[in-house]
Amino acid sequence: MDPSAFRRTAGSFMMRRWSDPRRLAARRRRIERARRRSGERHVVEYFHQVDDGYSHLAAQCLRPLLDTYDIDLVCHLVGDPAGQNAPEPELLLDLSCYDSKMIAPHYGLSLPEGARRPDEEPADLAARILAGLDPEDFVDVAPLVGEALWSGSGEALRELAERHAPADPSTLAQRRQAGSDRRTELGHYSGAMFHYGGEWYWGVDRLYHLEERLSELGARKSRGEPVAPRPAIVTGPRKDDGSLTLEIYPSLRSPYSSLIFDTAVSLARETGVTMSMHPVLPMVMRGVPATREKGLYIFTDAAREARHLGLDDWGNVHDPIGEPVRRGYSLYPWAVSRGKGVELLSAFFRAAFWEGVNTGKDRGLRRVVERAGLPWDEARGIVGNSEWEEEVEANRQAMYGFGLWGVPSFRLLDGAGETLLAVWGQDRLWLVGREIQRHLEEREKGL
Repeated sequence: MDPSAFRRTAGSFMMRRWSDPRRLAARRRRIERARRRSGERHVVEYFHQVDDGYSHLAAQCLRPLLDTYDIDLVCHLVGDPAGQNAPEPELLLDLSCYDSKMIAPHYGLSLPEGARRPDEEPADLAARILAGLDPEDFVDVAPLVGEALWSGSGEALRELAERHAPADPSTLAQRRQAGSDRRTELGHYSGAMFHYGGEWYWGVDRLYHLEERLSELGARKSRGEPVAPRPAIVTGPRKDDGSLTLEIYPSLRSPYSSLIFDTAVSLARETGVTMSMHPVLPMVMRGVPATREKGLYIFTDAAREARHLGLDDWGNVHDPIGEPVRRGYSLYPWAVSRGKGVELLSAFFRAAFWEGVNTGKDRGLRRVVERAGLPWDEARGIVGNSEWEEEVEANRQAMYGFGLWGVPSFRLLDGAGETLLAVWGQDRLWLVGREIQRHLEEREKGL
């Protein structure tokens, strides 16, 4: 077996293990039995990054979580993600501000309308205020500090500093390092993260998974709505006449792209917007490294997201990294010319992420081609060409042009080609649907 094929086989095995719901359920049972034997309470740890917009939204959920669930909450200050786990740290901080402003109202949270990435001096003061707090005060003070910081109100921040004495710089450094070390020990790298019972939950977007788990364990104090339920994907009631355009940026190796691709296509078709497909190379094939801890989180998280979407059979993966992706993309322009580009991508995802098909072999790729409604005899003479590379690279550059770099990404354009919304992640399709409806409603009202 050649080295690249061996890596794909080994990687596929690990991906299937990481995304196996039976393995996850068994692990959860072991952890819960151990917790009960020890008499330990439900302990949730939260990791707060001061200049991260997602952390500000998460901080607003801390007190509601304590009020709703019988848990102990341990809060840590952390620094920026670094190294191979943060390939675009500057872009990420800007995105956290823009994206958080977009999603906050849908969760009943707030990020000031004029918020922008905080400057270093006020961010340092905000961090020193939080580092100087007694642990029991963090859940109530952190949202106030974040509001002052993100609104750009130096006066409000100074007033908070008068009420809560800031730590000195060395104490801040120690607290931040301790939090970052604890995060590393538990196996993660980002801010706005919650950890419970061996699993990670990112920001408000994944709190509903944590809430479901705590409820199943009987930790909910009373009936009522979850603190941060995931907004539903809506496709109506209004329908566009094709004047809006939804650009979809998937990658054939992306687990998140695979589980949301068909839903995104259906959203475009059901809402009547013009759909424009822009496939890109996977990050690791663009020279962006991925660590084991990042891969572990992605696949376990993708499996949870798949189950939420009702895709219980997702996760039988045969990793298409490398040559299989290139072979798939080599057929894409031809498939588009035959009116089957979307069908080819969908069939590839189904084979690679649902059925464990080796798409690097002719037998597997033939299955993809024929499922897409295309003739294999014709495809066989086309596969392996390099004519697709220029288009796929142009798609990547376009993504970077509007501030995104990961997949799946979505961009909604108006009739003049102006960007109305640009978001990254399968967990933003609900926002795309709502923005389509909002713009159609404004058009009806003549706004």
